[in-house]
Amino acid sequence: MKTFLRLLTFLASSRWRVVLAIFLGCAMVASNMILLGMAAYLIAAAALGPLLISLTLPIYIVRFMSVARAGSRYAERVVSHNVTFRLLARLRVWAYSRIEPLAPSQLLAYRSGDVLTRLVSDVEELQNVYLRIVAPLFVAAAIVLLTFGLFTIFSPILAWVALAFLVATGIGVSLLAGILSRGSGKQQLTVRSELNMQVVDGIQGIQDLLAFGRAKDQQRKLANLDSTLGRIQRRMAYISGLQLALNDGLMNLALCALLILSIPLVTAGAISGVYLGFLALVILASFEAIQPLTQAFQFLGHSLAAGERVFKIADITPLITEPTTPLRSVDMCSSAGSTLEFEHVHFAYQPDEREVLSEINFSIAPGSRVAIVGPNGSGKSTLVRLALRFWDPTSGTVLLNGHDVGKYALADLRNLIGVVAQDTYLFNDTIRGNLLLGRPDASDSEIKHVLEQAQLTNFVDQLPQGLQTWVGEHGLRLSGGERQRLAIARALLKNAPLLILDEATANLDPVTEAALLEALAELIRGRTTLMITHRLTALEQMDTILVLDHGKISEQGTHDRLMQAEGLYRQMFDLQNGELSLA
Repeated sequence: MKTFLRLLTFLASSRWRVVLAIFLGCAMVASNMILLGMAAYLIAAAALGPLLISLTLPIYIVRFMSVARAGSRYAERVVSHNVTFRLLARLRVWAYSRIEPLAPSQLLAYRSGDVLTRLVSDVEELQNVYLRIVAPLFVAAAIVLLTFGLFTIFSPILAWVALAFLVATGIGVSLLAGILSRGSGKQQLTVRSELNMQVVDGIQGIQDLLAFGRAKDQQRKLANLDSTLGRIQRRMAYISGLQLALNDGLMNLALCALLILSIPLVTAGAISGVYLGFLALVILASFEAIQPLTQAFQFLGHSLAAGERVFKIADITPLITEPTTPLRSVDMCSSAGSTLEFEHVHFAYQPDEREVLSEINFSIAPGSRVAIVGPNGSGKSTLVRLALRFWDPTSGTVLLNGHDVGKYALADLRNLIGVVAQDTYLFNDTIRGNLLLGRPDASDSEIKHVLEQAQLTNFVDQLPQGLQTWVGEHGLRLSGGERQRLAIARALLKNAPLLILDEATANLDPVTEAALLEALAELIRGRTTLMITHRLTALEQMDTILVLDHGKISEQGTHDRLMQAEGLYRQMFDLQNGELSLA
């Protein structure tokens, strides 16, 4: 019930559209009831051979109601679906806005296929709440009262019998359907989510599945999940069939009961016989408002389970929050240039885990070039995440331009830092579209300039569509070196005061790496730069090199000084250059 009430709060901004949809729904069913009832009355009355003028009003009522029924049905569908789709769009944007601050730290606990299912399929499932429950419930209540009032005019007994059958169908059958389908909706969502996750994983890893000959295993896994989902859906279909049978049975039983009770009243003269057809068709038409309720209550658990899944992830409290009073723009940049400082920084990803970084202290002066090297897993990339405030330090302070990064508005902080990562994501868009991610308002001349800086001009010019060439999913239509150069060009287009290169040349062949490093040597000249790498190549140009080992800075200095110290840096350098003698 809590989830249902919370979903209803999203209706507040569209309350008048909802009221209009309910009114049109009532008008649609009521006009159909009057149309059928008056048509039956008109046929019966005409059979008695009265003067035509006495049938003028019923004739006009039938004509008007036939038009009103069609018009109100069309209008109700337009308004109700418009309201529903607006609400779903608003809910989807709201859910995304709540999930976005969780990235990347807290979203690591969820699989991408599961998050996709919650944002798309689960939100889509909520249309049943707005389209098949809220409005139909009010329409059914109004039509039940209308039917009770009409039958009361003829006989209170008929009115109460009609009310009993309508309530039994609307509430009794609905409750039965809800009981029979209890748990099935949630189970269906769980299996569907798992199926979607397996499909996403299978597509993303299809090359490895094929390479290792495990494609059949993945197919069997999908087939088993699909079979389970099919069993649940068949159960729901059986329940739907039972509902329809009970609805039709009770509707026909109500018709027979009312006719049986009406005939003695006609014989006694309490009711004119011309109204028998009117009463019969009115009770049949009134069930049009009741029948949607039984289906709605069958899928209520399904929809509420979807709502719970959406709210469960949307209600997570972000670990990284905006400052109450962020720095003003005039305080963000230093007049001397950009600086980055780590003061006594300790960090662990989870409170009960070992520290990834311990007592980190260093400072990058304006315009200087600092490299951080170390073995894999030593915590190098974690430094970037702390600088961008994807995580906050367990203790200690990260300062940008002399201010704690926690005092910056997140968007302002990240605008001051340009990052080229090893796993930079390229969207399935054009080259131009991916570049404009760095600065959407960039001109053609600025784009051309950064392409020249990243040595991509010749490559782009050779493409038939130039900048409008699509790079494919994850940029797979480009080579590794081309993807990295495009990432560098995007970072340069952003033109942030601080440039961070996080393993920017990893996974590249030596020739491509040498060309990229040569380009970078010119690009970072005079720019405050932090280069993180485990490849000790071309580090002679760095002003300072920090050696990170097991989360601690074990050495620091220039390349020549560290080589003379004969510590970890010298060992790594000799090993990579094949100069370390084998024991």
